[in-house]
Amino acid sequence: MKKTASLLALACLTATSFNTFAEVSANVAASSNYFWRGVTQTDDGAALSGGIDYSSDNGFYAGTWVSNVDFGDQTSYEMDFYAGFSGETQGLGYDVGYIYYAYPDAPGSSDFGELYGSVSWEWLSAKASYLTHAQNDSSSEEDMLYLELNASFTILNDSELALHIGRSSGDTIKEWTGEDDSYMDYGVSIAKDGFTLGLVKTDLDANDDVKAFVSYSVDFAL
Repeated sequence: MKKTASLLALACLTATSFNTFAEVSANVAASSNYFWRGVTQTDDGAALSGGIDYSSDNGFYAGTWVSNVDFGDQTSYEMDFYAGFSGETQGLGYDVGYIYYAYPDAPGSSDFGELYGSVSWEWLSAKASYLTHAQNDSSSEEDMLYLELNASFTILNDSELALHIGRSSGDTIKEWTGEDDSYMDYGVSIAKDGFTLGLVKTDLDANDDVKAFVSYSVDFAL
């Protein structure tokens, strides 16, 4: 994890040296639940999170994000590091990058990393995330692919309606869930002025109930 963080910091410094414009921002949020691909990461408890982001005018960005988690063991928090490039060409948006999920106080090795890529057009976006490595003591071979489709619309009073559908597949999914090697997750939310109200559901037997959450987030420049 320390090596990954150092590489991201070096990338930020390198990008800054070639650009005249750079922006650093931060975010903090509180939520009644933290869902990742439809599955709670806080045992249906509340989550506090925050992050710092760097972006430059050539499309390069990097950042880190932290949240509490509860997996029923001594793991208490998640720390993510990510970097990538985003932009737009002929009306089509794109975003490619890498994200590293770290759990510093987890028993054993739980960290993993993914490559991701997305394309967007107006209100619609599609994204694919693929596991590149995992530090999991229980398996020497890891495989995980996540495909998602998202749509967002501006509705009454400048509120944003967001729709989501995703599919997780691979041997790692079966290890994590104890069920099949693939599952679907669904989501719908309405957001305005930093407040978000949403519903989440999966087709996993152990997590097939519709769950609601509410959150509030603030972004600010540094």
